[in-house]
Amino acid sequence: MYVCVCAGVTDVQIREAIAAGDHSLKALRDSLGIAHNCGMCVKDTRQIMDETLRINAAAYLATELVATHAAPQQQAA
Repeated sequence: MYVCVCAGVTDVQIREAIAAGDHSLKALRDSLGIAHNCGMCVKDTRQIMDETLRINAAAYLATELVATHAAPQQQAA
């Protein structure tokens, strides 16, 4: 779906930019050119950014949790 019609930017491109390290509206604006003209895309861009960062954080925490509990506890004999 097109989020920024002025710059021709889609939600997929925004998610890819976030995965590449653009974690703020300013960073997304600099890399993708969004929100430079009419600004109608700012609300949707923020929503996509917040949602994507939350999902990424939850996935990271789940991975860390599994990794810390996956190693069996060895007891002293």
